Amino acid sequence: MKVVIRTDASLKIGTGHVMRCLTLAEALKKEGADVEFICRSHEGHLIERIRQQVFETYILPDLCGTKIKVSDEEETLYGRYWLGSSQQQDAELCRPLLEKTKPDWLIVDHYGIDKTWQTELAPYYGKLMVIDDLANRRHQCDLLLDQTYGRQVEDYTGLVPQQAQLLLGSEYALLRPEFAEWRGYSLQRRRSPEFKKLLITMGGVDPDNITGEVLAALGDSALPKEIDINVVMGASAPHLDYVKRQAELMPYKTDVKVNVSNMAEMMANTDLAIGAAGTTTWERCCLGVPSLMVVLAANQREIADSLSVSIAAIVIDRQQIRKGVTLIESMSKNNLLSLSKNAAKIVDGRGVDHVIQAIQGGG
Repeated sequence: MKVVIRTDASLKIGTGHVMRCLTLAEALKKEGADVEFICRSHEGHLIERIRQQVFETYILPDLCGTKIKVSDEEETLYGRYWLGSSQQQDAELCRPLLEKTKPDWLIVDHYGIDKTWQTELAPYYGKLMVIDDLANRRHQCDLLLDQTYGRQVEDYTGLVPQQAQLLLGSEYALLRPEFAEWRGYSLQRRRSPEFKKLLITMGGVDPDNITGEVLAALGDSALPKEIDINVVMGASAPHLDYVKRQAELMPYKTDVKVNVSNMAEMMANTDLAIGAAGTTTWERCCLGVPSLMVVLAANQREIADSLSVSIAAIVIDRQQIRKGVTLIESMSKNNLLSLSKNAAKIVDGRGVDHVIQAIQGGG
């Protein structure tokens, strides 16, 4: 089976779309599929990361500085400029690549792409899978995955063909296999909660340096001095050097780790996490990590609200970071245990297996 994945990472987009597509690509490769990527070379791209995992990657040029003309319909898209071109321009560049590869499946994970692009390229692929979180635009697809907790079929009424198969809800969250492997250990150690290790992960890029704001608030806090803090960032994060200098001045032992390969192990061994309401949400839930979740973008609000209602995380806005740290100071063992149990109910770590089955079944 031949599969082509169209997705991007950048300082504006973040790394989550590419990382979850890599998880799916690895699983498909284990099943014998030949997987290739198409990515635009935005500032902050992850093309080398993809290639390091031995996936052929076709590069679309970065058109930064070029005036982008979008249609009236595209103008309403959330993240419409994240594509780096109009959908028509992007499709024209992708067409010869798809003509060459002739994929059985084309997989698209991009907020800047909708039915316009998909229809334009329909003659050049067998079937189309869309990965989405927003339920805000039309798709011409055979299979759609939306791993948002609580997502309902009605949310896509009129947005996808009637015959399209929908994989909806956090049970389909695309997590790397190690999260399922560490789940039992992580849940077991939380039966007797303690608070000695704190993990901060605000996304691979964190363009607005929310990590720095969190560290500043923690530096002024009254947390026990024996707490160890681990900060995880991507190598392309623009404020990485600043955060490293800030960590050296913290009153707590604070380590900054870059492009970690053992995130599941780190999460399993942390007692509390402060993280963005993005794709790492599902990783924390799978391992039952009690979390203070910071909403950083409009598209994260729905995820955050649903977890807050389920008491699976404490949710705050960026302006409430110091208030959030105050909540951590007063958190009891019972609070930690309750958050852990509720979070663990959201995701079991087997989502990628379900998605692979759907693809192999033909959508």
